[in-house]
Amino acid sequence: MVRGLEGNEMSTPKPPALKKSSSSTSKSSKNQQSILGFFQKRDTSDTPGPNSSPEESVLTRKSLTPALKASKLPQKSGVNLTPVPSSDAIEPSSPVYSRDDTPQGRNKENGVGPVAHSNPSRMIKKTVNYAESESEDEEVLRSLSMNRANARPSKRRRVSLEDSDDEFGVDADMEEAMADEDLDDFVVPDDSDEEPVAPKKRKRLQQRRSSPPKASSPPPAPVSDDDFGLSTALGSTAQQWNYDPENLQRLKPRPAETFSKKSDRNFKEKAHKSEPSDRYPWLANILDADRHPPDHPDYDPRTLYVPPMAWAQFSPFEKQYWEIKQKFWDTIVFFKKGKFYELYENDATIGHQLFDLKLTDRVNMRMVGVPEASLDMWATQFVAKGFKIARVDQMESALAKEMRERDGDKPTGKKKEEKVIRRELAAVLTSGTLVDGGMLQDDMSTYCVAIKEIDRDNLPALGIAFVDTATAQFHLTEFTDDLDMTKFETFVAQTRPGELLLEKSCISAKALRILKNNTGPTTIWNYLKPEKEFWSADITCREIEVSDYFVSPDQDNIEAWPKVLREAREKELTMSAFGALLQYLRTLKIEKDLVTLGNFSWYDPIRKATSLVLDGQSLINLEIFANSFDGSTDGTLFAMLNRCITPFGKRMLRQWVCHPLADAVKINARLDAVDALNASTSTTDTFTSSLSKLPDLERLISRVHAGRCKAQDFLKVLEGFEQIEYTMSLLNTFGNGKGDGIIGQLLSSMPDLSGSLKHWRDAFDRTRAKEDGILVPQRGVEEDYDESQDTIDAVLAKLESLLKQVRRDLGSTAICFRDNGKEIYQLEIPIKVKGVPKSWDQMSATAKVKRYYSPELRKLVRALQEAQETHGQIVKEVAGRFYARFDEDYPVWLAAVKIIAQLDCLISLAKASSSLGEPSCRPTFVDDDRTVLEFEELRHPCMLTSVQDFIPNDIKLGGDSPNIDLLTGANAAGKSTILRMTCIAVILAQIGCHLPCTSARITPIDRIMSRLGANDNIFAAQSTFFVELAETKKILSEATPRSLVILDELGRGTSSYDGVAVAQAVLHHVATHVGCIGFFATHYHSLAAEFAGHPEIKNATMAIDVDEAEKRVTFLYKLIDGVAEGSFGMHCAAMCGIPSRVIRVAEVAAKEFEHTSRLKESLEMARGRSYVPLGVQSDVAWLLRGVGEEVGERGLEVLRRAVEAL
Repeated sequence: MVRGLEGNEMSTPKPPALKKSSSSTSKSSKNQQSILGFFQKRDTSDTPGPNSSPEESVLTRKSLTPALKASKLPQKSGVNLTPVPSSDAIEPSSPVYSRDDTPQGRNKENGVGPVAHSNPSRMIKKTVNYAESESEDEEVLRSLSMNRANARPSKRRRVSLEDSDDEFGVDADMEEAMADEDLDDFVVPDDSDEEPVAPKKRKRLQQRRSSPPKASSPPPAPVSDDDFGLSTALGSTAQQWNYDPENLQRLKPRPAETFSKKSDRNFKEKAHKSEPSDRYPWLANILDADRHPPDHPDYDPRTLYVPPMAWAQFSPFEKQYWEIKQKFWDTIVFFKKGKFYELYENDATIGHQLFDLKLTDRVNMRMVGVPEASLDMWATQFVAKGFKIARVDQMESALAKEMRERDGDKPTGKKKEEKVIRRELAAVLTSGTLVDGGMLQDDMSTYCVAIKEIDRDNLPALGIAFVDTATAQFHLTEFTDDLDMTKFETFVAQTRPGELLLEKSCISAKALRILKNNTGPTTIWNYLKPEKEFWSADITCREIEVSDYFVSPDQDNIEAWPKVLREAREKELTMSAFGALLQYLRTLKIEKDLVTLGNFSWYDPIRKATSLVLDGQSLINLEIFANSFDGSTDGTLFAMLNRCITPFGKRMLRQWVCHPLADAVKINARLDAVDALNASTSTTDTFTSSLSKLPDLERLISRVHAGRCKAQDFLKVLEGFEQIEYTMSLLNTFGNGKGDGIIGQLLSSMPDLSGSLKHWRDAFDRTRAKEDGILVPQRGVEEDYDESQDTIDAVLAKLESLLKQVRRDLGSTAICFRDNGKEIYQLEIPIKVKGVPKSWDQMSATAKVKRYYSPELRKLVRALQEAQETHGQIVKEVAGRFYARFDEDYPVWLAAVKIIAQLDCLISLAKASSSLGEPSCRPTFVDDDRTVLEFEELRHPCMLTSVQDFIPNDIKLGGDSPNIDLLTGANAAGKSTILRMTCIAVILAQIGCHLPCTSARITPIDRIMSRLGANDNIFAAQSTFFVELAETKKILSEATPRSLVILDELGRGTSSYDGVAVAQAVLHHVATHVGCIGFFATHYHSLAAEFAGHPEIKNATMAIDVDEAEKRVTFLYKLIDGVAEGSFGMHCAAMCGIPSRVIRVAEVAAKEFEHTSRLKESLEMARGRSYVPLGVQSDVAWLLRGVGEEVGERGLEVLRRAVEAL
């Protein structure tokens, strides 16, 4: 086939082969005609008529035979050959190659002859795959090797037999083209009885002949194309090119006709070249297990409906595959096949498209495969793309299957299905539930979260259960939230779920918006069906009881439940959420491994009683864990503090940052430990150098409990705890045995690891475990292992004895055993050695040696293989017993890990404190009636490494000073930096770290609340001003006198009048009635005059130097008392490059607005001391109405002081 001028495909007729001639060139020129005679139409008497059938007139591929001798063609004067191009201007219909000096068209029979060059497809090598199944590969190779003996015709025959003549049709144009050629002398019909003898190994191809032979067929002439190596059908449907000197237009190709190969009953299209729906029609219209189409509201993308009639047509392997795949339709299924894991059908297509995996066939399915050794790498890549991964393992080897069937333990069912090795779903991997350390991308926890929500008294009530599957740590919580779902938003910001389990159609729109706004793009969302998948509390309790996760030997099993889980039975929402989590983990085949560890704890997102509350908005605004620039940890507080050397220490430090301490006694105790560690650097150095290479023991001991741990990892666990034991012995001198202080308490509470480790010091061969990855118990530890090893050793001894006997019998010491693939222990005997018994079976050979199996040797090899197979099972059982024995001391191991994590966090705080440079100090905590916050020469803790000349500032809020600083100043003068720096310093102090300032005096803060930045929430249909007011509402309702509040440019999302009004009212309420400390940054300078006499508000500004001539502002970044002269927006516009013409127009508009604004009048009235602030008027009005509770005692006191100031 060739590509036409307009992109249409058309077939090109193949020119007939020339008669082989031994005469000279002059002799061959006798029959040469003139150019006009060449194009004259031949007499139809010696050509096939127009009504001839294609079988009689077309040279088909099927009719070519490879073994016939070449016969000479009689000279025909009118043979129609493509002419050598003349000097006439001819526009060819296809690319023309006309180099006469190049020998083209050479073949064995005909020498050199002119070849039709108008067919570019002849330059393309058509590849043909002869192997239709795995068993034929060797046969094909043998046939190919016989080609060399049979020369080219054999290859032509194979190519001819591969394709069907049904692919090519014959129309009127084709018949006209054929009429100019005399084909009678070398056309071989399909029914010829002169079929040559085909190679012995090609019997399969001979069966393709379908018609009986005819004796009247003339002998064929073999056709060869050595130079081009391409078989092109002579029976082409392409138009014959005829020269017309008066018509120089291009030949308009006729639209190509399509012919289906399906008419050939023996043709079977390769699976990877067809769509899955072509082989499985029910995939064309996908339905879920309940027969819902994808557009149905109840459609479940996780399942697939397979019609009952389809199962009868499946091969045993297909049935095994689809039984699993129909339950995991949205999951990439890795199917174990020998030493490979394979993906089929749609999964194979995904693997091919995403990772360019080689696409091929398996049975009736398209397939890609990856080696078993690289499964973790490929699974990790699929998971990173957001896919779920299912791993299906072989539950037996081929030899074990044969042994099982021989022993009579055959599986029930049809004999055809018994041929398939047993395979079962081993595990399902998702990004939120990874347990293998090799697949986990970092040391931080990844949570799978189940959320149950109901409406309780018009407020959202939530039950949440979540788990870190890598450590098997479960957390449970239940609470009734406010209308803004502050607690829920804080929880989501703290945990950042990697996977969500939601009850279908039962989650509120507000909760969904919070989840979408605070989770990453790789988070997996699962919607579970109520009751069936998202269990109720009753179903959950029953499932826990019947599954025997917790068993008591002498009491009711419920007494063996973890304490937290027993308490949760009374909380319906919590148990329902845990039921959903349990059911989901069960589908992943990991629930038993995780639940039976019993690691359950209560989780409180906002620990008001014991910790400084950082809600979700503050975690984001203050950039605690992720910056607002690119979402990374660069420049964040956690990155500055995190100097931990152990993975479990880093996870604990994150919890410390999420929940800073609020008790001054505990804070000071932690600061004492930090000071002690910095004073004794030897302790820090010893801990760091000894435990810096400690593996993630918290995750590994959960893997040991699950029995899914590699021998190398088990050895790492033991060596890790031995290193901890050694390190603790060095640190015990630190507390002088008195146990005072946090460090002394931690050291004294460390469990005795020596007793638990004693048994493991010589339990197995550690060298074999490290190098070979198997746990080989020492002699006498495991009896069945010793017996199995003795059996193998006995067989090996017999093999060695047999080898010596053969050497004696045949008189050669060169005889040895040699493995060749699966055929092991073959006797390799040099060819020169004579006397090999005839009863021996030759298995393989080379030029110098031959390899045999004797009857006795074959029996010994079989015995050895069976003994090794049995031994392999015992090795797995021994490893399982080792893991179970180690897991008996799980509480000891976990307690040791927690203590090391706390020490690691304290050392991390000590390192962070010592890295602050000078000046730095230990914060002093005071417990006064009035909240106080005082820093001298404070620098931003997170900018110490990136900014060398950071300008420090003094911060003084509360105590003897007003609680609120009303901060005005020019744009970009540093107001937001002051706000964030103050909050970060408070968090740092209450975590237990030193501060980068000369002195710090703090009252423990119970909550930090922030309203920073200007952003909308377009997905929640919330404007910028709406977001501002929503965050402000939380502050007004949640803040206390012990809270630190920062409000940045409140009211800028609306008109100036509305913005000023809202800002003024909020500032008055926060300063007068709430009584918290904080900053209120604004560009509304009228507020400075409004609250000039307020006793709890102080005016402050950022110092600048203004050059009016050049309209340039120099920022001094220094916080000083007073009110800013203006925002200097025009100066900033000039510095940003705004055209001066635009700036001049803006200045005129600004002055006009200032003169006409009522704000100007209020400022003048205030300066004349004839103005009573609106806030004062409002409070007085409430008192006159007799509604004193609206003002409150605190408000009344502030009002009294405000009136005095007037």
